[in-house]
Amino acid sequence: MFRKVFASIAAVGAATLVVAGAASADVPAFESTATSREMVVTANPLATEAGERVLRSGGSAVDAMIAAQTVLGLVEPQSSGIGGGAFVVYHDAATETTTTFDAREKAPSAATEDRFLGLGFFAAWQSGLSVGVPGVPRLLEDLHERYGERPWQTLFNPAKALAQDGFALTQRTSSQAASLLALNASCTDRLFFRDPAALAYFADAATCEAKPAGTIVTNPEYADVMKALAKDGADAFYEGPIAAAIADAVQSDPAIPGDMTTADLAAYDVIERDPVCLDYRGREVCGMGPPSSGGLAVGQILGILENFDLAGAGAGDPLDDEVVHLFTQAGRLAFADRNLYVGDPDFVTVPAAGMLDEAYLASRAALISPLDMGIAAPGTPPGEFDPTAPDTTTATSGTSHISIIDRWGNALSMTTSVESSFGNGVMVHGFLLNNQLTDFSFTPVAGDGTPIANRVQPEKRPRSSMSPTIVFDATGAVELVTGSPGGSRIIGYTAQSIVNHVDFGLDPQYSIAVPHYQNRNGSTEIETPVPGVTLDYDAAALAAQLEARGHNVSIATLESGLSIIEVTPDGLLGGADLRRDGTVGGR
Repeated sequence: MFRKVFASIAAVGAATLVVAGAASADVPAFESTATSREMVVTANPLATEAGERVLRSGGSAVDAMIAAQTVLGLVEPQSSGIGGGAFVVYHDAATETTTTFDAREKAPSAATEDRFLGLGFFAAWQSGLSVGVPGVPRLLEDLHERYGERPWQTLFNPAKALAQDGFALTQRTSSQAASLLALNASCTDRLFFRDPAALAYFADAATCEAKPAGTIVTNPEYADVMKALAKDGADAFYEGPIAAAIADAVQSDPAIPGDMTTADLAAYDVIERDPVCLDYRGREVCGMGPPSSGGLAVGQILGILENFDLAGAGAGDPLDDEVVHLFTQAGRLAFADRNLYVGDPDFVTVPAAGMLDEAYLASRAALISPLDMGIAAPGTPPGEFDPTAPDTTTATSGTSHISIIDRWGNALSMTTSVESSFGNGVMVHGFLLNNQLTDFSFTPVAGDGTPIANRVQPEKRPRSSMSPTIVFDATGAVELVTGSPGGSRIIGYTAQSIVNHVDFGLDPQYSIAVPHYQNRNGSTEIETPVPGVTLDYDAAALAAQLEARGHNVSIATLESGLSIIEVTPDGLLGGADLRRDGTVGGR
């Protein structure tokens, strides 16, 4: 399909390409943004601008992240914010060390394993039971204390100013609000936006019609929270009036009350954890370990693919059916292990090292044949692990990703989330609460009584698919910073971005433009091409080739939000996902 095209991209990065079999001979230019010393990539231009300004003022990657995240929580509230959680992979250039930070939400201390038994997903999502103790504010403070350069108080100014002065509602926010509002029985009988404050903010409260894109929105309550955080730090969130308002909103939820208390909020802590790393074709790929499954699953996909010559198999074409087949089979095997073994490592023993063991992954790769294997069974990796049953809970997409490299060479990859779109639908002081606890298994044990690793337990962190990743070259220098939103599809999006870079030599923007494909141990999903957003290709023809191999193929909208930075001898190249509102900034 694309052999000549991708060969030319890898060789010269052509601006206009001729694609065999495409609907039009002219393919839009997907050009990466080049800078010389520092870069920030986010899912919204206002957030990117805020981060870029901080970098230009002498700020660090962490400083820029704080400005970008607090703006994202205002202008892209359906995806992330201070009412949610996050994972960060961070590389300190001065010490040449890489570490990760777990700011995943926690279950309240009163949570029990039967929390969601008998509830459908929608009922659990839109309730006080779904809200975990948020981690983002404490994360911002902890990282700034270690890696900040600019004064803490100044980093909240961009979000505060936008909240006070107003900003234009994006088409994405408006459309997502409209989609949820359409699911309600009526304007007066609402499950979604049942909270009057959230309804009035995102819609006409009288008609329940979503505010149109371009509507100028102000959020004075959010501005006040920014002032409080700037003045008193994260304690302004976890103690006092804001914490009391969060606990009250959860406990008085009109759908199903929750059980979070102010004591739960005051006790929240961010955990520093070792990165999960794996060698892939001479690079070291480092990601987030449990409670996220992202680093392990991405690592397993890559470690399995290490046993195949992808570029040779596809003759340089990442959309060749052999490449897609191998990638999706690796995904099947990775998800089989993920679903069985991964949970909060403070509660279950996860065989992380064994899951990435080279010999073990070679044995898993040997299971791949020219035909689709069907539902893959989990393997038995070396090392200790708890006897558990599989959990096939599928995370939904209300997430964002930030990638940053600063002037000192520090690199930050952060995936941040309120879980589903608009979190649990309740606003407190101008920000949305998360529904991350629906990432737990709704069933605590299998039919035979075997416990599920990702079952609900008090103060436990639910399994995630978030996959913030940094790739290092053979000398140990940062080569690629990548990550994406997308629910459990995040794993495939992130792994594919690394394969596109390492195996096919694609720069960030071209890599993002390649249509997606993946398998989460179910059907094989391939992306519907989007004019001007993805490269054009014959999805039906690829589907037919895969079906001939036994795949059950779904041609679907696969809405990633990749933010990628590549380090080159000449500086930095950045790519932002046009499937969302991503932009690149820097100098």
